Amino acid sequence: MSAEPAHPDGDEEAMRELRHRARTTPPLAGGEEARLVEQSARGDQDSHSLLIAAKLGMVIRLAETRADRGLPVSDLVQEGSLGLVEAVRSFKDSGQPDFAAFAEKKVGEQMDAALAAEAAAVQEGEQLVTAANDYERTQTLLARTLHRAPTEAEIAEKLEWSVDRTRYVAKAVDEARRRHDEELLAFIDPDAIDFDGTVDGE
Repeated sequence: MSAEPAHPDGDEEAMRELRHRARTTPPLAGGEEARLVEQSARGDQDSHSLLIAAKLGMVIRLAETRADRGLPVSDLVQEGSLGLVEAVRSFKDSGQPDFAAFAEKKVGEQMDAALAAEAAAVQEGEQLVTAANDYERTQTLLARTLHRAPTEAEIAEKLEWSVDRTRYVAKAVDEARRRHDEELLAFIDPDAIDFDGTVDGE
C-alpha cells in the first residue's frame, strides 16, 4: 500500500478537536444507550449520530493504547470509528447483551486489522526493496559477463526466481528509475544549465 505523506500538525490539531468533543459530550444516562442503539438499527440518523458521539472517548482511548504500533492515533481513530459504525449496525443480531462491550470489541478489532494490514504492507515494501537490489546487482553482473543486456530468463535463472517474479521486480525497478529521473529533472533548474556543458556563473 503506498502511503500518503504525514501531516503531524494537522493530525495534532484534529486530535485536539476530537478530544475536546469527547470531553464535552455528556455521557448517556440510564437506558438511553439501549434506546439509541435500537433506533439507530432502525435507520434513525439522529440517534446514530448521538451514539457515535457518546462513544468517541472510548474510540480515542483504544487508539491511544495502540500508539507507536505503525499508524498515527488519528488514523486509528478513523479506523475505530468504522468499527463503531459496524457495531451499531450489527449489535441487534449479535446476540450479545452489552452494547458497550460489543462496541469496544468491534472497535479494537478494526484497529488491529488496520495495524496488521499496515505491517504487512511495510514488510512487503521491504522485501521488494531487497529483491530490487538483488535484481540490479544480478543484471549488472550478467551484463559484464555476457557483454550484452541479459534476458529476463537469464536473470531469473541466476537468481533462482520464476520469470514472472523477475518481470514483476524488473517493472518495479524501471518505475523507481523513472521516478528518480523525473525528480532529478524537477530539481535541476533548466535556466541554470548551458547546454554547451557549462553552468551559468562558471
